[in-house]
Amino acid sequence: MIAIPRPRLVHRLFCVTLAAALAACAPSTPARNTSSAIPPPHIDTTTSAHEASRTAVFAGGCFWGMQWVFEHVRGVQRVEAGYAGGQASTARYGIVSSGNTRHAESVRVRYDPAQISYGQLLRVYFSVATDPTQRNRQGPDVGTQYRGVLFTADAEQERIARAYVEQLSTAGVFNRPIVTRIQSLKGFYPAEAYHQDYARQHPRSLYIVVNDAPKITQLRQQLPALYRATPVTYTP
Repeated sequence: MIAIPRPRLVHRLFCVTLAAALAACAPSTPARNTSSAIPPPHIDTTTSAHEASRTAVFAGGCFWGMQWVFEHVRGVQRVEAGYAGGQASTARYGIVSSGNTRHAESVRVRYDPAQISYGQLLRVYFSVATDPTQRNRQGPDVGTQYRGVLFTADAEQERIARAYVEQLSTAGVFNRPIVTRIQSLKGFYPAEAYHQDYARQHPRSLYIVVNDAPKITQLRQQLPALYRATPVTYTP
């Protein structure tokens, strides 16, 4: 079993306890009807047989759950938890947790473009990985380090991301405005080893049971064509 530093463990247990209290401050209506998946993007990348892999970086709450969700997606080859949005010198959990580093807890997804597209990954992101209507928080986790961001690697990713957000907003898919940000990726910094694959290795943790396990169920139910039962595992 991975030894989790006490501050991290205390923080997560505190957040689970706090969740009920925060619910009183949250909007009374859900972000959307979760009985079905959101529509696929109208604009997307084309499949490629010439590239073995591409990468995409997403932020949208605690990276434990984000990593676990994308590890269950068909065509994904590797998912790494880390930090993006700030400087290399502050890319450490103890500092990022202050909320003053400009970093967001993120995941870097390496995927096979012949099996899955960037637009399909965005569909997973908006359908089950995060609630894009929550600003600077996600569920019980509060702070700028939990904000939703699509860190785009190039002009194509930015074009697809902006078009999809506009598509979802125009269609009124969510009951509240989408507040997910789109910004160019300047750097991704891997998180400490004890964070990698945490949800997969600790599925009975109360925090994981309450906040992350339902996302895997929703992925299987809403996007069965993109779901795989056996997740890819993190390798250093």
